[in-house]
This record gives sequence, structure tokens and C-alpha cells, in this order.
Amino acid sequence: MNPLELDSTYVMNTYRRQPVCFVKGQGTRLWDTNGKEYIDFLAGVAVCGLGHCHPAVTKTIQEQAGKLIHTSNVFVNEGGPALAKELTRLTGMDKAFLANTGAEAVETAIKLAKKYGRDKGIARPEIIVMAGGFHGRTLGALSATMNPIYQEPFKPLLEGFITVPRNDVHALEQAISPSTCAILVEPIQGETGVHILTSEFLLRARDLADQHGLLLIADEIQGGAGRTGKFLAIQHVGVVPDVVTLAKGLANGIPIGVCLARGVAAEVLGLGQHGSTFGGNPFACTVALTVLKVIEEEHIEANATDVGNYLMSALRTVEGVIEVRGKGLMIGAQLAKPVAVKVAAELLEKGFLVVAVGDSVIRLLPPLILKREECDLLVAAFNSLKLAKEEVLA
Repeated sequence: MNPLELDSTYVMNTYRRQPVCFVKGQGTRLWDTNGKEYIDFLAGVAVCGLGHCHPAVTKTIQEQAGKLIHTSNVFVNEGGPALAKELTRLTGMDKAFLANTGAEAVETAIKLAKKYGRDKGIARPEIIVMAGGFHGRTLGALSATMNPIYQEPFKPLLEGFITVPRNDVHALEQAISPSTCAILVEPIQGETGVHILTSEFLLRARDLADQHGLLLIADEIQGGAGRTGKFLAIQHVGVVPDVVTLAKGLANGIPIGVCLARGVAAEVLGLGQHGSTFGGNPFACTVALTVLKVIEEEHIEANATDVGNYLMSALRTVEGVIEVRGKGLMIGAQLAKPVAVKVAAELLEKGFLVVAVGDSVIRLLPPLILKREECDLLVAAFNSLKLAKEEVLA
């Protein structure tokens, strides 16, 4: 059996696979089993921010794999505390809990927020979340993801989540009650097609959290690690949250997740109240330290801003694209008609990896080392589809 046949036979059918098996990557490029080359505008869904097989990351992986991979959290290792310190510097937080995935980071934030509420005397603490948000697929994170497509098969879910429309300041104000313990936001929502929370909304959320003694939690799992041109997307607004979750691009493909907190929130979880078998292992943490070093030394955030602005401007010239949303290299291209799945498939055939969001949005999350010339190639491929012609869009 070839890899595609093995996958369909022996792997649970939970993913809508594309008929491609990749065997090699370098920079922004991937190659499949037939030797065909692709330009990657997905980066493992915002994971490989430094591209594939970045030399500094590869060197660290090789060296650390030959030195020490795992010891357990019964003991201290060198990588975990060093990574925690560096992340507090970059985010303005005080302490970190080191985990393995974004969903685990969100689970940590939910547990932290609910215990914070209980410590204040709230019997059934509630967390306000945004419509259109996505926080993960574990039961707790799924409970904060108000999308019936994801939630229905697994009900009843965790209680205590109140939904408000994104960017509706009045609705946010009205949703706060004596049971509220936290406000959970994605500064830029990715899974519904790249929607940016406004400065007005985020600033008001910070004010309300301060006024009512709530925690403001920023889910930066997709938008963090430099993707939007700053280390955290919320830093564009100048808002400092109480809790931050990170994952995806933090270790360039090595699984990792982090929940950071400051002030009182950093002291909420006590001995034995949370844990992770693999979280904080020296292998993942040492790789993440290298990623952070490369982000700074190679001016990755500046490139994300420059190339992202260039790509968004170019996409706005494509007939059949009616809106382009985003910041840095987190971009959603809204199509005039519901043909996103077809467009993504045709671009794949032409050698470009993108992802369809729903029926009418193409989401772009390329490596942050992307060059302008590669943007030109994608835009030319878009134009070659002749999206504005009725027969193509039918």
C-alpha cells in the first residue's frame, strides 16, 4: 500500500485529506512523493513560521535529541525555565505553564479562570467568549468554541460559557454578571476566515476586566509568535492581557503549548492542581528557544509586516476577490461566490498550498520568511483561475 492507502485504511477518518503526501520540505517549499514542488502558503496551519527545515532549528533538534529529550516534571531541566523566562519578557507576563498543544494551553487557561472565580466566591464561574472564536477540540476548549458543527456531536459540554458577538461592545457590557470570571478573546479569529477584533472592543474589554475584577485571556495560538508582525496580535492594540495562550509557531513543528499569566492570575494554580506528562520537556523547549532567537535575529516580524502588506494589496487586485482581511501573514481572502473549496483544489494542482474556510474564504498562513516574489507567483495563479468569469464561479 502507498501512504494514501495506508492512511485511508488504518487512520481514523477525522480529516478531509487532500490527495497529496509530502516527503520533503525546505524553506517555503514542499515536495510530494512524485517529486512535484509546491509553495507553502499554509505552513502546517500557522506552525512552521520559519519555514521547513530551518538550519538553526534543525541543528538544535539534532543536538538536543542526542543530549536529552525527557525527564518528567518531577525534576527541573534547563530548557523549560529558560523558555518560560524568555516568553515572559516577550509577552509582559510573569509565569508560564508549559504544555504540548494549543488546546492544552486553553484548557489550562480555562481551569485557571474557573479557579480564579471560585477563589473569589463565585459558585458557578462563567467565561465570556466571542462568536466565531475557535479554541481547540478537547472537551473544555470545545465548550468555549461556539460553533454547532464542532459542538453538537459531543454534548453535553462544559457549562459556564457566555457568547457575545465579536466587536459588539454593548453586548459585552451587558453579558457581565456577578458570575463572570473572565473574558476570552482571539485578537484575530482565524478559523472563521480571519476576522480582527477592533481596538475599541479590545480596549473596552480590558477596561471592563479591570472594573469588574475579571481576567482578560488572549488566545494567541494562531496569531502569536510573530505571525501578525508583533509577537502577540494583541500588542498591536497596546492591551496587556492577564493570561496568554501560545502554541503553533512557537517551536516550528515540534509540539508545544504554553499558558502564561501575570499578577494574581500567575498564582492561581497551586501544587497538584494541574500537570502535563510531556509539557516542558527539554527537547521542545530548547527548540522553541532557538525559534525565538531566530525570530529576533532575522527580523521575522518585520518581514511578516512587509510581505503581508504586499500580499494583501496584491490580492485586492484579483477579480473575484471582494475583500482581504488580516494583519501580517495571517490573511483571509473573501471570494465573491462560494467556490473556496474548488479554488483551493485548483491552486493545489498548480503547486500552491492554501486552505478553504467555509464556502467563500481562502486563508493564507505562509511561513514568515515568505518573499514578495512568491506572493507574485500566488497572485498570478489566482488570476489564472479567472474567478470573475461566471462559468468558473458556477
